[in-house]
Amino acid sequence: MNLEHIKPSDIEKESFRIIGQELKELGKDIDEELLPTVMRVIHTTADFEYADTLVFSADVIAKARKAIQAGAHIVTDTNMALSGISKKTLAKFGGEVHCFMADEDVAKEAKEREVTRAIVSMEKAAKLEVPLIFAIGNAPTALVRIKELMEEGALKPELVIGVPVGFVNVVEAKELIIDSGVPYIVNRGRKGGSTVAAAICNSILYSLTKRC
Repeated sequence: MNLEHIKPSDIEKESFRIIGQELKELGKDIDEELLPTVMRVIHTTADFEYADTLVFSADVIAKARKAIQAGAHIVTDTNMALSGISKKTLAKFGGEVHCFMADEDVAKEAKEREVTRAIVSMEKAAKLEVPLIFAIGNAPTALVRIKELMEEGALKPELVIGVPVGFVNVVEAKELIIDSGVPYIVNRGRKGGSTVAAAICNSILYSLTKRC
């Protein structure tokens, strides 16, 4: 076995080179605007299936950049995603990252109503008076409630990143978002997770810093 000797500072660069090379070998022709997001998700997961299952609404990357530049905040459904999203980069544009899942008031209300914390968290987020991007990597009930809040006129997201992982209502909840008319980045099927949600956010944030 021959190990490659690579400087720590070059590891990520080399990883992306390998991903790009293997995508070409697989015959994947991905739109140039979407490619950085697809590649960052593959970099996070080492799973090339995302090249086929990630779906994007029209002009969603441009819309997401515009929202972030206008000071959009990101709401996520796990503290893991919150930890993984580049808060320092988002703050350059006036944005913050929120996760309400562990809030005492959210836990109390969810228990009283016998609903998931994700549902109550989305309702709490809807009261924020700032442009909102939702990055959902765990709870399909969050996506369902987002769709309902939109229909009720209580929420108009700038973007919904719908990549929860799991088996119960996961596929269906993602399709609800695709059909909702909201700008979206969704991974069809059962795969996803908090790290994927964070990777998608970061791909957009990093593209903005490169443009500055």
